[in-house]
Amino acid sequence: MKLHRGPGLFLFLFLCVLGAAWVFASRSGYLDTLQARFFPAVREAVRLSPGDFPAGVSAPVADVASVPLRPVLVGFTPRGSAAGLLVAAGGATTLDNPALPPGAAQGLLKTAYALDARAVLFAREEELRQALSIGAENGGVDMAMLSVDRLASWAPGLRDAAPRTVMLAGRSRGQEALAAVGVTDLAGLRGKRVGIYPFSSTHYFALWVLARAGLRTTDVRWVELPSTLDAGRALREGRVDAVVGLWGDVELAARDRGGAVLATTADAPHLVATVLVARGDFAARYPDAVRRVLRGMLDAGQSVLKDPSAGARMLGEVAPYLGDPTEAIRSAPPATLADNRAFFGLSGEAPVTYDELYQSAAALFQKLKQGPQVPLAEDTRDLGALKYVSEARGP
Repeated sequence: MKLHRGPGLFLFLFLCVLGAAWVFASRSGYLDTLQARFFPAVREAVRLSPGDFPAGVSAPVADVASVPLRPVLVGFTPRGSAAGLLVAAGGATTLDNPALPPGAAQGLLKTAYALDARAVLFAREEELRQALSIGAENGGVDMAMLSVDRLASWAPGLRDAAPRTVMLAGRSRGQEALAAVGVTDLAGLRGKRVGIYPFSSTHYFALWVLARAGLRTTDVRWVELPSTLDAGRALREGRVDAVVGLWGDVELAARDRGGAVLATTADAPHLVATVLVARGDFAARYPDAVRRVLRGMLDAGQSVLKDPSAGARMLGEVAPYLGDPTEAIRSAPPATLADNRAFFGLSGEAPVTYDELYQSAAALFQKLKQGPQVPLAEDTRDLGALKYVSEARGP
């Protein structure tokens, strides 16, 4: 049989030769050379950022100063556990007005540890995230109190700040709550409007509530709120059927409309944990300042647990929406050194450790949003200061 050599065969052979030539040129580097010469604009521009380098590269070779020559700025959003920070710092300030009020008593950090520190108040978690990302040298903060789920969600965006978790500040044991009007149980949320502020720990708690009720995220109609502080107002005005927010705020709103609280973090006391996070460059440059902050907050937290009156007074002044500040402290108390040791696996046992909570939250948010890969838990914590303080205080 005679082989018919039509135009298709020649085209096929030509394409094979062309492909082989392209592979050879690519592997030999000829394509890159030609592209750089004739099409320089086509080359991909590589944008470098501080996160491409270790956080401590700019730290001094020798200790120039053990602490900054300016106040250490620690950002927070009001929770019961923030009472320890307020007592340690002597009250709350803002970025616009960082000075303590006239006549304010000096905090424990100043009197006992010779550290000038400020507890900087933020109304919205997203604003706190931005302040941590830019740092105190650029109008932000050096450290921040964040829930572990927020850190897991924000870790990719905070890459340049190289955030490092240095201690457990407290756990929520009823501070976050879901309240509803016209709904008597969690299963009744199906098809209802549920208000959430998606950049807070209340969102994470809302997802846990759905899982507990056997509901999918699409089984409810999410209504995005501008802040956690808008939760009670949204329920009171009838813009939502249910809302997730702070207990003191949403419980009162539900009661005003004949509704009720259906779930709180008292049902999951190890779900929402607030940790103290330091910028990587700050922790590397001023490790002694981090140690002093830890000591002061642990001492202040112990004082608040023993007698909450001073902490409750300060908390009530900055966050009246938490309701009774003493009750707010009870529902989210400051963490002790023993709590820290167990949470980070240094000694004792904890039902949920930092690594477990962080990794599960990171996996959940990636499952929901298919976002970028987040760092491993071990890459987001620096326990050097905590170990130092723990060993100094003994068993």
